[in-house]
Amino acid sequence: MSLAVDRIRSLSDQHPKPSNIHFQYGTAGFRTLGSILDSVMFRVGILAALRSKKLDGKTIGVMVTASHNPEPDNGVKLVDPRGEMLESAWEVHATVLANAPTTDAFIEALDTFVRTLKIDLSKPAKVVYARDTRPSGPALISAIEDGINAMDAEGRDAGVTSTPVLHYLVRAINTKGTKDEYGEDSEEGYLRKLTVAFKKLVAGKPAPPPLLIDCANGVGAQVAHKLAEHLGDAVRLIPVNTATTTPGALNNSCGADFVKTSQKLPPSLNSQLTAGQRGCSLDGDADRLIYYYMDSRNQFHMLDGDKIAALVAAFIVDLTKAAGLDDQIKVGIVQTAYANGGSTKYLSERLPVKCVPTGVKHLHHAAEKYDVGVYFEANGHGTVLFSPESLEKLSSYEPSTPAQSTALNHIINLTQLINQTVGDGLSDMLLVEVVLSHKSYSGEEWDSSYVDLPNRLVKVVVADRNIFRTEDAERRLISPPGIQAKIDELVRRYEGGRSFVRPSGTEDVVRVYAEAMNRTQADELAFRVAGLIYDETGGDPGRRPVEFL
Repeated sequence: MSLAVDRIRSLSDQHPKPSNIHFQYGTAGFRTLGSILDSVMFRVGILAALRSKKLDGKTIGVMVTASHNPEPDNGVKLVDPRGEMLESAWEVHATVLANAPTTDAFIEALDTFVRTLKIDLSKPAKVVYARDTRPSGPALISAIEDGINAMDAEGRDAGVTSTPVLHYLVRAINTKGTKDEYGEDSEEGYLRKLTVAFKKLVAGKPAPPPLLIDCANGVGAQVAHKLAEHLGDAVRLIPVNTATTTPGALNNSCGADFVKTSQKLPPSLNSQLTAGQRGCSLDGDADRLIYYYMDSRNQFHMLDGDKIAALVAAFIVDLTKAAGLDDQIKVGIVQTAYANGGSTKYLSERLPVKCVPTGVKHLHHAAEKYDVGVYFEANGHGTVLFSPESLEKLSSYEPSTPAQSTALNHIINLTQLINQTVGDGLSDMLLVEVVLSHKSYSGEEWDSSYVDLPNRLVKVVVADRNIFRTEDAERRLISPPGIQAKIDELVRRYEGGRSFVRPSGTEDVVRVYAEAMNRTQADELAFRVAGLIYDETGGDPGRRPVEFL
C-alpha cells in the first residue's frame, strides 16, 4: 500500500507553508504565532496518523495550545499512546516535514520518511485531538482534520479541554479493556476518577477553607467549574479569572507564569485573597500550578513547584514508612537547575535528588527510574510517577496492622488522584489539598519547611543563541570558551552565590539565573552575569540587551 498522493496533494495545496519561516518542534511542540501555523497543523495531522500506523493502530493525541504564552500565539504537540510526550526521535521528523517548502517537497519528504521508518501504510490509524480557548484554535483544528483525512485515519474530536485531559484521554483509550485500564475515556471519566480518589483521601478530615483558583482566563476555567460540581462540599473551589471569551484576557496579568515570574499576586485577586487564605494559579492550558497565601500583615508569599515537590515527596515518604513499605518502595526527586538552592538542600537531606536539563521530557524520563518519582519544575509543572513494579507491590502487599492498612489505602488512592501522564494543575491542586488536610497545615506552615534563597531570572538578547552550549544538566557553559570561568569568579564574590546561563530553545536570547543570600545580591549577581554575556558575545545592538523577568 502506498501514500494516497493525489488526496494528500489536493489537501496540502490548501495549506501552503509560508516562505522564509523555519518551524522547530521543541519541548512544547511547535509554538509561534497562531496566524502562521496552518501548514504545520495540516502536516501534524498526517504525522499523527503515521505515528499511529507505526505503533499498530494505537491512538495518538494532538493538543492545540500555547499554554502560558500570549493569546496571539498557538502551538501543537503530539502525545504518545501512554499519554507521554512524543518520542524524541520523531521530533526531528516533525521538524523536517513541517519545513518542506512546497507540496511536492512535502510529498517527497513524506515518502522518504515512510520508507526509512518502514511504516506499514495498511495499518489502521487513530488520532484524538483537542484545543484550548484561543481564537485561532478552530481554524487550526480544521487544518489538523484535513491532515487526518488525507491519511484516511480515524479522528476523534475531544473539543475544548485542558492539556492534561487530552493526555489522560490518550492513555485511557489505549488501555481500555486491559488490566492496566487508566480510566473511562471521557472528560467526565477524568473528573470522576480525581474526585472519587480525593474524597476517599480526605474522608473524616475537617473541610478545608474555600480555595481561590486563578484560571488565567483559559480552558482551565471550564474544567475547574465542572470539577467544583463533582467535589461538592469536599472542598469549595472558587474559580476566578474565568473570562475565556474576552479578547486579550488569556494569561494577561494572571496565571501561573505571571505569578512565578513577577513574584506577586495577580492584580485581579488583590481584593479577593484575604490574610491567612491560600490561593493558586493555573496557566492557560491548566498543566501548571503555583500556590500562594497572604500572611497576617497582608504580605504575599509564593509556593512554587519546588515547594509543591517538597510537600508531596515528604508526604509520600511518610506514607511508605507508615505502611511498612519504606524498604521496598523508594521515593526520588527530579529537579532542573532552576530549582531553588534552598529546596535542593532540604530535599537532598531526606531522599535522592537528581538534576536534569530543563524540559518536561528529561524530568519525566528520570522520574521513571524511581519506584516513586516526584518531579516539579519551579514553574509549577510536574507530577508523581509510580513505576509498574511499585504498583504491583502495592496491590500484592499484605499489611500487618490497621495503621499500615490505612497508609497503604492512602497510597493506592494517590495513584488514582495523580495524573501520571503529564503535569496537571487541577490534579496537583487536589494532591496539595490532601497533604495540607492530613498535616493540618496552613500555607504559612507549609512555607516554613525551608527558606527559598532570593533569586532573579534575566533575559539577555544575543546575536546567535546557537553559540551557547552547556553541560552538567545545563549548569555550566562550555561554549563560548572562557565565559564560565568569569561567571565562576563573579559567583565567588557573593555569599551563597549561584548562577548559570542557558540559551532559549525558541529565540535569540539566553536566560541568566542567579541566587544569593539576599535580594540585593541576587539581583546584582544576575545583572553582572547578564552584562558579562552581552559584552563577551557582542549581543544584538539593535535590541534591548537585558530584561529582568
